[in-house]
Amino acid sequence: MSNDWTARFIELGREVRAEIVRQRGDRAMADPVAFEGGDTIYEIDRRVEPIVVEHARRWAHEAGPVEVVAEGLGPGGTARFGEGTPAWRVLIDPIDGTRNIMYDKRSAWFLAAVAPADDAPATLAGVVASAMVELPASKAGFADELTATADGPAVWRRVALDGSGDRQIEPRPSTADTLAHGWGQVTNFFPGTKILAAELMEWIVHETLDPPRPGEALVFDDQYLTTGGQLVELICGRDRFCCDLRPLLFELNRLEQDDEPVAGLTCHPYDMAGLLVAQRAGVIVTDGFGRPLDAPFAVDHPVHWCGYAYESLRRSIEPIIRGWLREKGLDVPSL
Repeated sequence: MSNDWTARFIELGREVRAEIVRQRGDRAMADPVAFEGGDTIYEIDRRVEPIVVEHARRWAHEAGPVEVVAEGLGPGGTARFGEGTPAWRVLIDPIDGTRNIMYDKRSAWFLAAVAPADDAPATLAGVVASAMVELPASKAGFADELTATADGPAVWRRVALDGSGDRQIEPRPSTADTLAHGWGQVTNFFPGTKILAAELMEWIVHETLDPPRPGEALVFDDQYLTTGGQLVELICGRDRFCCDLRPLLFELNRLEQDDEPVAGLTCHPYDMAGLLVAQRAGVIVTDGFGRPLDAPFAVDHPVHWCGYAYESLRRSIEPIIRGWLREKGLDVPSL
């Protein structure tokens, strides 16, 4: 049954990708049209929403009533398909990284996850199947597709966009035990948390590595503006560490300023719909404090997270993050 869901998600992700290809060159795709679910909705988002609805109706016929939580399904972000009590709850981000793809700058990602519906609210911890489908820029000849079930390994396929075939690639997170000469970053996508994020990253490097030699760059920073894409970089072995602490950094802003600062855009649960894929590939993902990551299927719940390619990196970096947050004035829970 879980494999049925990964196949459904891949089919939907490919249709979203095809629609984006059809719309390329239309400058209206970058027009903001609404603010829903804690994020700006752009015209490109609106144009793929009918595809999601069409597939959800089909799923209800195939697998029983479905409750879908997704960015773009109105202010509440939730819609039910099929008659009766939902049998499944599905979490979708049709385009994670809208800002990348609407300017044809870098790949975005389609993300989806499913959990059985029961009396308890659905959360990321209950996900039984997940998929991540690359939505590449126009110059790309290939796109990656990653899937996982709760009882199986992560599967990574690279698909030729000309239809000539695909090949399977083994996910291999990095086994490097330091950040030296590798990629690692604290997310600072937008103004509002950049100073704090940069300060934390500088402190992590200071505490874990020897000083660089004159002219030497020891750690490389990639602000890939998509949570799904950040997870993929860890899965594929390109990045060693990434954390997104925006909800906590906005809280630090509130503590440090006399007025009430505006909390800007943060990661949401639908941005983490690929979490199971990362976990089954061997990536270690926690919340910002180092606890097991979990969040409800909701569009407006702020999520903070840390991802490590290797356990030794977690052991060296996690205490530094916790200590820095505590020194800044946050109440850091015990582990």
